Amino acid sequence: QVQLVESGGGLVQAGGSLRLSCAASGRTFRGYAMGWFRQAPGKEREFVAGISWSAGIINYADSVKGRCTISRDNVKNMMNLQMNGLKPEDTAVYYCAKYPLAVPTGAPDFWGQGTQVTVSS
Repeated sequence: QVQLVESGGGLVQAGGSLRLSCAASGRTFRGYAMGWFRQAPGKEREFVAGISWSAGIINYADSVKGRCTISRDNVKNMMNLQMNGLKPEDTAVYYCAKYPLAVPTGAPDFWGQGTQVTVSS
């Protein structure tokens, strides 16, 4: 069964760090770009970071650039998001997503269930 399972969310103080992980089934992961998105209460889901299958293309939302690092392990079928210098405005449910292509463009076609990140001030 195709699956994307996020982990690593939690409660952290402003300025702290979290590392989110996404475990993917092989059929979901292999050959495809992946990304992280987030949705804060009362707001639309927004892009956070994307990474191509080869990891040769990586992009970030301006709001997290310089504070977050996306990575993937194509042997372990894992994707990670290291988040440093967290701010209260980073509070959201974070979703792992698969793109339909090898590069992170267009809209994802598969989503995980999400993991909550809460940053206290």
